[in-house]
Amino acid sequence: MEEKKKILLHSCCAPCSTAVIERLKDEYDITIFYYNPNIYPAEEYIKRKNEEKKYIEILHSKRPEIKIDMLDCDYDSQSFYDAVKGLEKEREGGARCAVCFKLRLEKTARVAKEKKYDLFGTTLTVSPHKNSDLINLIGTALEKQYDIPFLVANFKKHDGYKQSVELSKQNGLYRQNYCGCEFALKIQMIEAPESLKKKY
Repeated sequence: MEEKKKILLHSCCAPCSTAVIERLKDEYDITIFYYNPNIYPAEEYIKRKNEEKKYIEILHSKRPEIKIDMLDCDYDSQSFYDAVKGLEKEREGGARCAVCFKLRLEKTARVAKEKKYDLFGTTLTVSPHKNSDLINLIGTALEKQYDIPFLVANFKKHDGYKQSVELSKQNGLYRQNYCGCEFALKIQMIEAPESLKKKY
């Protein structure tokens, strides 16, 4: 049997990782890379990180043939605030998000290169709230910069997001109602408090 390639997969949250792992598990040895300095506040970051760990433990207990590792990162919110300085009033999906995507993907690419993974990728494109073309553009630019392949994907296709919602429910995962960013949350609360009932 041909040895699987090793992918360092940036995960924004456990719910998004569910459907992506299902798509990739037969082709790759997956290590989840949890690096999300954009998440606010720290308690929310810890909650989402623990949900990621919980899902991996569930997978290992229910389906031991699936081997998923996880690389955890410290909460480094200052790197996010430094990166998006001046973009605080941007709406979700605007220039601030592009900077945030690059911040997280660049860290993933750098670590993947250092630890000799075969490629890197992200779960971000499973979300209907995220611009897959932009994310893939950033990823391919980093591929050239760090000389490590990026997995171009649009995981929301073929009902990927719907599958992530279903798998989250089946496994009792917490599904957040905002992207994680303090600035997007504040705008959301002011303009459309009802939207906070909508789950990402």
